[in-house]
Amino acid sequence: MTFEEKPEGNGSLVDESQLDLDAKHQANGKPGASGKAKLSARQEAYAKCNLPRKSLNTYTWQEIQRHNQKTDQWLVINRKVYDVTGWADRHPGGRQVLKHYAGEDATDVFRAMHLDPDIVRLYLKPLLIGELAPEEPNQERNKNARLVEDFQELRRTLETLNMFNANLGFFFLHLTQILILEALAWGLSAKWWNYRHFQHHVKTNIYPKDPDIDAGPLFVLGDLQPVEYGKKKIKFFDYEKQHLIFCLVSPFLIPVYFYPESILHMCHRRHWEDIAWAISFYIRYFITFSPFYGIFGTMVLIYLVNLFPTMPRHNCHKVAPLVKSLCAKYGLPYVNKPMLKAFGDILRALKKYGALWKEAYCTHSEI
Repeated sequence: MTFEEKPEGNGSLVDESQLDLDAKHQANGKPGASGKAKLSARQEAYAKCNLPRKSLNTYTWQEIQRHNQKTDQWLVINRKVYDVTGWADRHPGGRQVLKHYAGEDATDVFRAMHLDPDIVRLYLKPLLIGELAPEEPNQERNKNARLVEDFQELRRTLETLNMFNANLGFFFLHLTQILILEALAWGLSAKWWNYRHFQHHVKTNIYPKDPDIDAGPLFVLGDLQPVEYGKKKIKFFDYEKQHLIFCLVSPFLIPVYFYPESILHMCHRRHWEDIAWAISFYIRYFITFSPFYGIFGTMVLIYLVNLFPTMPRHNCHKVAPLVKSLCAKYGLPYVNKPMLKAFGDILRALKKYGALWKEAYCTHSEI
């Protein structure tokens, strides 16, 4: 069973007959197929974006990839080309998310990050400027087309199996645990967390686009950041020894690094509600001295959250074998290791990146 897009017909990205049918159901006192709230939003978006049909320009990937600047951003979704330059600041997920995909195909991440793509496509309608030329592939030429198609088929299979449907009982128990054992909150800004994690999920572990791996100046990570720091003569300490101090520094990452960053984000953007909740947390925390956080904390199958951000966590273990099978088909590494081995890998990686920094620091003259 596959999930297919409905044809555009008169230029609308939603079948008009479905809208009329839902409206009739609602007039008869019955909820439409998508529910009253969803129907209202869909009709509102449709009314705003039902523009006259124009013949679409066609573009090659070479042309599209030139529009990847902050002041000139095009992206591709389902072979349609959109100019999001002037709209980026209004994007609910933040302008950085769109900037990360400027000049690229964003079809899969668009599907991954939006619960109801049909409604979102309606709001994209005014931004549509053309489509890929018929001879162009669905994605950039440097991508493995068969792998992309198989991944999309995997997602359609998961949708058919209802893997994206939440078990409300699971989340009720999880909320109960939070309220009882975790003192209602951890004192971080929800808006700050979304600001970082929207970027993290669309460009996972890609420096400098993923803020979660930009740990400078505490650590230099990846193959690019150490070289960049080395060339610019940035040296807060000898990064070649960073793997040796990881055990001493890592417990302070949250209180010394993330908490101040969260507070600065709240103050800079004037998120007064978040500031009030954060103050409330610290008052309650010090009154109760220390809540019970548990002994071991692990993030199991976290890679699946990056592949399918809208999938409920309780379904991850069911999906893991399917992802493992896809990796085996294309010879992609599927890494599943015990915690101690993973910790050892962290130390070895820090040592490697520290060596990269020192080589760049010692061999490049100061700019």
